[in-house]
Amino acid sequence: MATNAEQSVSTRTMVTDGPARPEARTGSAEFNVAAHGLRGVASVLVLAAHIAGGTARHIYAGNANYVSLVEHPWYLGTFGVEIFFVISGFVILPSVMKYSLGEFALRRFVRIYPLFFIFSLFFVALNAVTNAYPNLNDLRTVIAGLLFVNLFTGTEQLTPNAWSLSFEICFYALTALVVTFGVKRRTAVAGALSVGAALAFLIAFPITCYFIIGLALRLSFRPHRQATAVSRVAEAASLALVIWFASRAHFDYTTWSQFQDPVVLPILVSLSTYFYLALQQGSLTAGALDRPVFRYIGTVSYSLYLVHPFAYFVLRAMFVRYGLFTDNIALSMALFAIAVFAASFLLTHFAHALFERWPYQRVFHQAVYREKSTSSAAAAAR
Repeated sequence: MATNAEQSVSTRTMVTDGPARPEARTGSAEFNVAAHGLRGVASVLVLAAHIAGGTARHIYAGNANYVSLVEHPWYLGTFGVEIFFVISGFVILPSVMKYSLGEFALRRFVRIYPLFFIFSLFFVALNAVTNAYPNLNDLRTVIAGLLFVNLFTGTEQLTPNAWSLSFEICFYALTALVVTFGVKRRTAVAGALSVGAALAFLIAFPITCYFIIGLALRLSFRPHRQATAVSRVAEAASLALVIWFASRAHFDYTTWSQFQDPVVLPILVSLSTYFYLALQQGSLTAGALDRPVFRYIGTVSYSLYLVHPFAYFVLRAMFVRYGLFTDNIALSMALFAIAVFAASFLLTHFAHALFERWPYQRVFHQAVYREKSTSSAAAAAR
């Protein structure tokens, strides 16, 4: 995401040369190792969900044992999109506060749109040739998708996974309007209209509640708050509860009636609790994710989120064509998972460099992310 879910621009655009200021460490307002690493975890969860759930639906649908085995991990994997939304809510507010409305919009556009546009055009071209998705093969759907207004036209997004970006863009726009007119300028009419539009969007699209959780976390966030032994125990317990509840079922949050399900409220409470504790300095999550591999996956998570469906679909077709999905499900799935992960990360690496990092640095002459670890920041400070 499933912005895909994003680190604040104020975080990403800081120059990394020179000594790190004390606030530029793990729990800082500028960069948070846990939030950055969790976006990578979320993207991998979605990738794993497509591997497990896609094969359960299209390859081994007749094997009840396999479908039952992957059911709960599949649900947990799809929950990765909601994690993206929470992270977006958490990281975007400092950027909105720092930049003018116009500059904020420009930075969001350059950060998100080039990658989305390239892969959307690629999907449109492929679909025009194959007609694999006939309902997406019309001009109205294509234009609505490219403009991120498909939520209001009743059409689908184009490239796989991009449906979540429509929510992201609407959230960015509404947050920017509320902050600009309701907080910065304090224009009564424009501020009231912005708040009204945001509330209307929340009512129309209940999944927006995950962005609200992220915003609430940002407003309650204290950069220098240190984790304690008690908070780490609570963090581990709340994470276990998140995993348990989120793996019970899949919710698309299209209607508020879904919130009557006895699992939904525990998901929201345990997830909020976990994030609140994980974002603290010295948390278990920060310690576990303060590694080069997790920083890298967090950095390329947006590309991975948009790119991996293409690798998945191509490889699934190849495995079907050459009979590589056999009765030995364990071996077949192990080979398929390795192939999809390898191809996805290889494609992601180049997509990130060409369509994420290069445009942003070309326009703003700044790095996309500040990627110093806790240890490197502390060393630089010394």
